Amino acid sequence: MKKQGPKGKLSVLLRWIFWVVLVQLILLNISAALYAYKFTHVYDDPELRTQTSHGNLFSKTWRLFSGPRQPRSLITEYPSFLFDTVELKTASGIAIDAWYSQPDSNSRGTVLLFHGIQSNKGMLLHEASAFRAMGFSVLLTDFRAHGNSGSRVTTLGVREAEEVVLAYNYIRSRGEKNIFLWGSSMGAVVVARAVWKYNLQPTGVLLEMPFGSLQEHLQARARNLGFQGLPEKPFGFFVSLWIGWEKGFNGLQHKSARYASALQCPVLYQYGMLDKYVRRAETERVFAAIPSTRKKLVGFPAAGHESLQQNDPQLWDREVKAFLDSCLVPR
Repeated sequence: MKKQGPKGKLSVLLRWIFWVVLVQLILLNISAALYAYKFTHVYDDPELRTQTSHGNLFSKTWRLFSGPRQPRSLITEYPSFLFDTVELKTASGIAIDAWYSQPDSNSRGTVLLFHGIQSNKGMLLHEASAFRAMGFSVLLTDFRAHGNSGSRVTTLGVREAEEVVLAYNYIRSRGEKNIFLWGSSMGAVVVARAVWKYNLQPTGVLLEMPFGSLQEHLQARARNLGFQGLPEKPFGFFVSLWIGWEKGFNGLQHKSARYASALQCPVLYQYGMLDKYVRRAETERVFAAIPSTRKKLVGFPAAGHESLQQNDPQLWDREVKAFLDSCLVPR
């Protein structure tokens, strides 16, 4: 048998490397497609509400490969104050559920509140109560596929901008002049996107912990499962790509700094300094993109990715009240 020369051995090695890389890319895309589909759909299986993120490396790897089944966030807390239920409807017919409440005294304006991923309006009652105590009416809205709103599909902040517009137009129709948009996590991203996409003119915007981009948010999810460094970047890239392909938009362009570039109104930007999901570099990049000359960045030293109002009520109340007072226009 004739022995292979150096060139022949190199050719075999290159072919072997090619097939290994090709198989890896195929597996990576299958994983990304599965994850993208499951991450953007909600399920009513009650067992999903008791699942934990704990487990060995194999189980964590499998969850990362196959994608998590997301439970619908059920509302378990209701306001202790009087409120009216408002039903809005998207252009495609999705029913959007909201709660509207006025303060006990004369209203100074209205704050629209928007929650994060896998949350709902019932989880914003501490913030809503604080705004009411400051003399403001509140409108708390469930995004599609969350809480009492319809649909089983979320676009992670892209099409949810329509919900912000619906809420904004509803309050405008009541003759309100002082309209503030408040959002937490994904809700903050959606608020910025709604202003950017629909040219909204709110009196002021309050952003808390928006992620820098869909890609960075997915990287953070991988990182918090223990896949730090190299694995998190291709994971974030390919899943963002597949979410966009499956839902009909460019997932790689779902960036908060892009939307923040349209914020000309006053902006209060707050974040947790111990946040494991939104890194400081993301916060600084998005804040720097805001062109408003009236913007303020406030860090909460002991807070992670959580309710900043509950973490430090005194700091939150002080900063928020000062911001709202400085923005009010004559009614």
